[in-house]
Amino acid sequence: MPRTGEPRAAPDAEQAFELAGHFLGARPRSRWEVEERLRRARATEPVITATLARLTRVGFVDDMAFARWWVEQRDTHSPRGRMALETELRAKRVPQSVIEALRAEHTEDGGMTEGERAEAALDRHLRGRPLPEDPKALQRLGMYLVRRGFDPATARAVLRRRGTGV
Repeated sequence: MPRTGEPRAAPDAEQAFELAGHFLGARPRSRWEVEERLRRARATEPVITATLARLTRVGFVDDMAFARWWVEQRDTHSPRGRMALETELRAKRVPQSVIEALRAEHTEDGGMTEGERAEAALDRHLRGRPLPEDPKALQRLGMYLVRRGFDPATARAVLRRRGTGV
């Protein structure tokens, strides 16, 4: 084992696979996240390429599955608008083709609509409190939804459905 301050040796193919498996054990990751983790471990490019190919072959690295998981987690724990979700996926370097396929799939399978996501985000934010009647407070709630990635029209529609005149 290297002493503190001594650089570690670059992992070989088996060590890289084990390292990536451990990294993926916490939660699904995008291909780019795994690749970056292997780079931080100082794996060589041929080892990174071989490891990613092996992980893809066994189904541990799949950007579409990762994107589905990411959206599901957001819908459950911290609802975001489509724009914000897609921005987060791009930050994880999920390819645009995967994002577009996910968008089409989500539209076809009848997943949560943008309005339902906005309602869920508002409910989560209010935590059971009633919707305020103060116009400034309503405006702040609308801006909260916009910051969460919902377009202004969706934010207004959700607040109107809740019985306000925004």
